[in-house]
Amino acid sequence: MEENLKRLNKFIAETGFCSRREADKYIEEARVTINGVVPELGTKVGPNDEVRIDGKLIHEKNEKPIYLAFNKPVGIECTTNLEVRNNIVDYINYPKRIFPIGRLDKASEGLIFMTNDGDIVNKILRARNNHEKEYTVTVNKPITDRFIQRMGNGVPILDTVTRKCKVEQISKYIFKIILTQGLNRQIRRMCEYLGYEVTALKRIRIINISLDVPVGRYRELTDAEIKELNTLIEPSSKTEEASLPKTEAPKRRTEFIKKDDPRFRRRKEQ
Repeated sequence: MEENLKRLNKFIAETGFCSRREADKYIEEARVTINGVVPELGTKVGPNDEVRIDGKLIHEKNEKPIYLAFNKPVGIECTTNLEVRNNIVDYINYPKRIFPIGRLDKASEGLIFMTNDGDIVNKILRARNNHEKEYTVTVNKPITDRFIQRMGNGVPILDTVTRKCKVEQISKYIFKIILTQGLNRQIRRMCEYLGYEVTALKRIRIINISLDVPVGRYRELTDAEIKELNTLIEPSSKTEEASLPKTEAPKRRTEFIKKDDPRFRRRKEQ
């Protein structure tokens, strides 16, 4: 294992980011992190370590970022905390360090992205970016037209009203829903408000990627899928600040005074 380790400054230099001397400067200025921790000079890193400079993920030269489409089973927790039983990282057991983009409830199954590219995460997660996520939902009693209509028009949960969304009945107990926001346990809470209980929930699409692997399996996204995904999320913001509504500075009021107005004379005298 020791032979796979490299000094941090050497690793950074080999990515082409900067020279070893510049890397040492970044490390001294505490601008470098390894797995979220600020290291000391001389620290060594392995192939599974996540190295960032000013928050930007650094990849080895010519190494492509990892993007996986994973069909999460029921009972798996979407957490990188390895102390949590049945966590998603241990379950997948991928040879390199990866993490989930967003969450999917432990009781739910379906599509979730896994990656080592932190830059893409916030773009996808920002609710105001209106990225679509599609689900099939099974409930405990027959679905009515009124239920479909009310789900689609917005439901009051968590001190807000959910956005209008597309809802379509599939069978007596199953419907399909497309959301553009990600409130905590949103679909389950919406159904509960309307007197229904979710018995099964499966995410079948995120933006342009549809679920097409068996439960518990994953596949790499194709270059074409990644290119399309990046195009679709390009207008999105990567920062929390930019996801907030912009406020304009108040405009100064310009007052025009005619020459024969007494105020014109007073201003001139001043």
